[in-house]
Amino acid sequence: MEKRNKLMSMTGYGRGEIDKNGIRYVTEIRSVNHRFLEIVIRLPHGWMGLEEAIRKQVQQVVKRGRVDVFISLEGQLQPERTVQVDWGLIESFIQVGRQVEERLGIESRITLADLISKPEFWLIEEPKWEADDHRDAVFQSVERACLDLKEMRQREGEHLGNDLMQRVKAILALASKMKEEAPQAVRQMQNRLQDRMNELLQGREYDPDRLLMEVAIFADKADISEELTRLESHANQFMDALGSADPVGRRLDFLIQEMNREVNTIGSKANLRSISALVVDCKSELEKMKEQVQNIE
Repeated sequence: MEKRNKLMSMTGYGRGEIDKNGIRYVTEIRSVNHRFLEIVIRLPHGWMGLEEAIRKQVQQVVKRGRVDVFISLEGQLQPERTVQVDWGLIESFIQVGRQVEERLGIESRITLADLISKPEFWLIEEPKWEADDHRDAVFQSVERACLDLKEMRQREGEHLGNDLMQRVKAILALASKMKEEAPQAVRQMQNRLQDRMNELLQGREYDPDRLLMEVAIFADKADISEELTRLESHANQFMDALGSADPVGRRLDFLIQEMNREVNTIGSKANLRSISALVVDCKSELEKMKEQVQNIE
């Protein structure tokens, strides 16, 4: 199997076929998003011994998601189904019927149709392939399906990565605008507090310097510089993770949660209309990013 290459989607489909000795070996693999790795393999009857080896093949390509693997065989050499008869049960059935006739004086005839209508008399055996005779061809078809699945997941992952990159850049641009507006938010808070304190202290003696210090302390609570620094840090880590060759879906999800936390704090601290509008735009981008990240391995 080839090495992994950057962002991978958890959604994909792959198909692999091998023709050998008049038999077509077909493997179909379908994957969807899931919190963990779950692989479900459906094999022809009697092939349970190949399941673990096939599972390891799939695990080389898929690290997270729900994966369904379907393996089937087509061709002229497919064994036919056979029918086995439970002779003991049939003979017992007929014997008891005769006893009932004698005891109750009922005369009846048991026909073949009567016996055929009783499914418990018949055992239909499904065809059973000898797994060892087909091992190599099956593994080849699984490998082809895995590569096909990987290519589709990579293409989807590339599209998701491009979309997420544009959105996280938009977050950084919005954070930059917030940084420009941040001093105005502090000044507005200072002016508002100053006016309110002057109104309350009108006609009373007070220390102007002490008042200015208290106003500055309260206004400092409107300072969002720390939150903006953390927001930018999380956004840059998000961008770095998009280029990672390792599974990063959970990490991206965590970083989105952290960015959302910082944006919410900014919105509650900076009571300024222009910043509030930027916060709404940030939340909109983060919500879309969260939906996309749910499908990344």
